[in-house]
Amino acid sequence: MNTQPTLGEATRVWWRIGLLSFGGPAAQIALMHKEVVETKRWLSEQQFLNALSFCMLLPGPEAMQLATYSGWRLHGTRGGLIAGLLFVLPGSIVMMVLAILYSTLGNVPLVSALFYGIKAAVLVIVVEALLRVSKKALQKTAHWVIALSAFIGIFFFSLPYPLIVLAAGLVGFVMSSEVTESYAADTKTVAVFASLKTVMLWLAIWLLPLIALGLLGAPAIVVEVGKFFSTLAVVTFGGAYAVLAYMVQDVVVQFNWVDAGEMVDALGLAETTPGPLILVTQFVGFLAGANAGGVWLGIGAALVALWVTFAPCFLWIFVGAPYIEWISSQARLRGALTAITAAVVGVILNLSVWFAMHVLFSAVNRIEFGFLSLWWVQPSSVQWLSLTLFILSCVLAFRLHWGIIKILVVVSVLGAALRFLTT
Repeated sequence: MNTQPTLGEATRVWWRIGLLSFGGPAAQIALMHKEVVETKRWLSEQQFLNALSFCMLLPGPEAMQLATYSGWRLHGTRGGLIAGLLFVLPGSIVMMVLAILYSTLGNVPLVSALFYGIKAAVLVIVVEALLRVSKKALQKTAHWVIALSAFIGIFFFSLPYPLIVLAAGLVGFVMSSEVTESYAADTKTVAVFASLKTVMLWLAIWLLPLIALGLLGAPAIVVEVGKFFSTLAVVTFGGAYAVLAYMVQDVVVQFNWVDAGEMVDALGLAETTPGPLILVTQFVGFLAGANAGGVWLGIGAALVALWVTFAPCFLWIFVGAPYIEWISSQARLRGALTAITAAVVGVILNLSVWFAMHVLFSAVNRIEFGFLSLWWVQPSSVQWLSLTLFILSCVLAFRLHWGIIKILVVVSVLGAALRFLTT
């Protein structure tokens, strides 16, 4: 039997979860399940699983959205806001401090040496995510075809990620059965007008500040960051690594906000802090602003990136939460989203290859032949120390099953020591 906590009791639990939410979405969801279902019994197992399935179908960070839904289920919109914000705030504060330190101290030899090892460990983390997602997403031959097509589209033809998502969704929608499950939730008690009001309210909360920045003459980089990450918030199905896969080449190659090394460092820092991995967007936003106009502009750009990344999450949850059971029963919709998830595998494979090139080789070039483009490395530029650290990280992750944070600490310290000894 479910118990009903007071708002104060629930707030303390959400705060604790926010402080302890290390290790990526899998660990964060497990922590929430232990607290909310097993220990407190605020939600039943079925309620939790239904909400998790729904959140995994949404763009953006599923763990943060699951926390928001759990808070909403217990105490309405106020509870959802508290749970969602407390899941993000501790990590965002830590990330802001780390971004400032990284920007101001990044050229210190010891700091550079520590991040040298982190880059190799991050590559293993991305490969591990690729394997984990592919096991769940590639259940049929069609899914493998979609994943391979997505990889070819983004790696060889530089197709925009939103176009890949749209194409995969259409294929999945057409191929899926029209037959729905016999069970569907009763949504008669949900007023359509109330849902529309919620949509309009959260669209205003999300977009009006961005529009105001443009009208008030905010620095161009701040507006550009807001526009880019607003788009990202809509199309990035598949969790944090899908976000990276969409973001990485655009922010490095198209916008030149950060370089490849800084992008890898951003993921390494996001992996070692509490909160959703999508906080990497805050770090990238900070560096984009700081590189354009100093630390204060970096802070402003980081705050805008945070706003447009997480405000849509509240929109999806507060609008969709009353319809969770109905949405999960629609076969066509499930087919489209399953196809999108398969496409995400191909996009994460592209991310893995891109990261590997930039971590393991010092000379990486982009060659274009008309519509065709290709990233290429010079074999003679291989970074033997990085390769050694990468192999060590593989052994620690796949043979010894070490946790992410432990691997990052050990490999970064070892990498710093070896780099000082070899230079």
